[in-house]
Amino acid sequence: GGPNDERDVAQAEASQGLLTIYDRALPQVYGYLLDRCGDVATAEDLTSETFLAAVAAPRPSDVSVPWLIGVARHKLVDHWRRRSRDERLLTEVAAETDNFDDDFELHADRLRTAAVLEQLGGHHRAALTLRYVDGLPVAEVADLLGRTLHATEALLVRARAAFRKAYESGDDDA
Repeated sequence: GGPNDERDVAQAEASQGLLTIYDRALPQVYGYLLDRCGDVATAEDLTSETFLAAVAAPRPSDVSVPWLIGVARHKLVDHWRRRSRDERLLTEVAAETDNFDDDFELHADRLRTAAVLEQLGGHHRAALTLRYVDGLPVAEVADLLGRTLHATEALLVRARAAFRKAYESGDDDA
């Protein structure tokens, strides 16, 4: 038996270990998620994502029920964030639609703002969108962008300046 045989044996043992953990953990992970989200389809999707993370784990031997519950918790928080962002966007779109006749100038300004944002570099657009469209605090923007608080504050200053310059020049495609 050469190195390939040993690697195959190790992979087979890791796979068997994951299957054992899967059988034991599935009801607990699914139950944890269903209790917190109350929606069968969402709980099933998040359970799948949780177990996909286990398969991708660098060291399958570290995968345990508590580890999987921790991953499930993170998957659920990510789901809530996405849903919250989607609901905010839908509310804003509904408000724009309801008030379109009364607020034509505001609507035109929002369209122009969106066009100007599209012109900016990705890092400026991301920072401004997270801070001002999503309404996140600077510290959370920093976390999401993988930057320090001070670097994010400086980025926002530069991004606002770039936005202001592009907006005031009127040089957009809107």
